[in-house]
Amino acid sequence: MTRAPLAFVQNCYVVPDLEAACQRFHQLYNIGPFVGGMEAVLEHHVYRGKPAEPIRLRGVFVQSGDLNVELVQILSHGPSAFHDMYASGEGGFHHAALFCDDYEATRDEFVAAGMPLASEFTTIFGPKICYIDARDTLGHMIELYPENAIIRDMYRQARDAAKDWDGRDLIIPWS
Repeated sequence: MTRAPLAFVQNCYVVPDLEAACQRFHQLYNIGPFVGGMEAVLEHHVYRGKPAEPIRLRGVFVQSGDLNVELVQILSHGPSAFHDMYASGEGGFHHAALFCDDYEATRDEFVAAGMPLASEFTTIFGPKICYIDARDTLGHMIELYPENAIIRDMYRQARDAAKDWDGRDLIIPWS
């Protein structure tokens, strides 16, 4: 791989109950607030090279120092990168996320290096993102984002909310 260095920006955990996980992460790490919480549908899902059902989920972002943490509750039951690691009702560490200047080239480089493309889909606001199956080398998936103003703003909202949080509302909506 000959591209510029990539920087991990997020760790994501699949959780069986989003509200309970937010409470637990707050109790353990004293972090908050958790931004998001609404149901989302990841359309145009391609799972291991074949069209698949959209992925339905609920998720939040929360800031932990310089690292963003995402908690995701999977609501759909069809095949996906999430279910490759956890059956419905189970959870644990799922992926680390990266932004990349050239999404397609970076994705293709990971695949050429022997890490298969597990799931790729289109977000509700347009860009494609994907999960690279790096379990054989790293023990988890890698999420790739293209550079995108909306995704970057989601990270900004989580950072800003943590700076200004008064400790009252544990889960707050995206602005």
